[in-house]
Amino acid sequence: MLCWGSSNWGQLGLAVSEAAVFEPRSCCVFDGRGLKEAACGGQHSLFLMHDGSVYTCGSNSRGQLGHEKPGVKPELVGALDAQKIAGVACGQAHSLALSEQGQVFAWGSGESGQLGLGTAEEAVRVPRLIKKLCEHRISQVMCGNQHCIALSKDGQLFTWGQNSSGQLGLGKGEPSSLSPQPLKSLCGIPLSQISAGGDHSFALSLSGAVFGWGRNSAGQLGLNDEQDRAVPCHIKFLRSQKVVYICCGEEHTAALTKDGGLFTFGNGSRGQLGHDSTNNEPLPRRVLELMGTEVSQIACGRHHTLAFVSSTGLVYAFGCNAQGQLGLGTRGNAMIPLPVRNIQPPFLTNTQTALMMPFQMCKLSIP
Repeated sequence: MLCWGSSNWGQLGLAVSEAAVFEPRSCCVFDGRGLKEAACGGQHSLFLMHDGSVYTCGSNSRGQLGHEKPGVKPELVGALDAQKIAGVACGQAHSLALSEQGQVFAWGSGESGQLGLGTAEEAVRVPRLIKKLCEHRISQVMCGNQHCIALSKDGQLFTWGQNSSGQLGLGKGEPSSLSPQPLKSLCGIPLSQISAGGDHSFALSLSGAVFGWGRNSAGQLGLNDEQDRAVPCHIKFLRSQKVVYICCGEEHTAALTKDGGLFTFGNGSRGQLGHDSTNNEPLPRRVLELMGTEVSQIACGRHHTLAFVSSTGLVYAFGCNAQGQLGLGTRGNAMIPLPVRNIQPPFLTNTQTALMMPFQMCKLSIP
């Protein structure tokens, strides 16, 4: 596993004293142990192993690690030992784990209801089962800053947590929901993927239709305006692009198309859109610097973006780099995609590799 970026809380799992790591560094703690995926939150990280066990490190101010051990290196979340976990997700200071049986466990900060437990608790320090989802077999979970989305095997969508900008998609109602609520407006539309940004949300249908809702202060919904949406809206500009994957940052969004094209929109103040400017983009715009390559994976951090080109084995990064989160070996922001240092072919193409960039919520899993 390679990791870089902010390390002031130990969230890289390197057990180092540096506040930031500016280029990829190997985290040897999982060598030969079957790391499946990593998830990155505001100041903490989760690691899922192939055997279904979960390790965490970083800040534990709200119990988001799920254990009381020092957070400078990954430690086992023993409370999940009876479960075989299939997926993990992180919010600003809370965590979710999805079991192979489709059950969801939550822990950490819960003052806005983002744990889905029916109560608003400042800190839940051990994983708890979200009982309201037990009658549904959940297949995907995602976290925003303080809200969550879950997709069930039968195509139902559930949201809970903070709703100050309409990020739950439930209409203009309560400022938060303490337990999962069905998002009925997308009922009947076969969905393939969900994503959550800081305070906005997206869903992708099997046919490639893209729906967004929530905060839109920088155009991150791609609707050519800056008005929040309290219910899902079809992003018509993308309907001819055959979108296969969506990911979200704090106030920006990236969409990957079937032919390997990358479109970005929303807040561009730190170059996170990759358009060689700091302008916001209220409509999806193709990243021209990556035309001629076929992007196969994308990920968004809080104010930065990553793209993986499988044919060359290169990872490109752009946006905010104040904590080294671009892995370029320097501190300056990047307005266009630049190759991450020390990741050269055939390293990625021949190796099971997880890449972690914890400032904030940014990950790639390279098979």
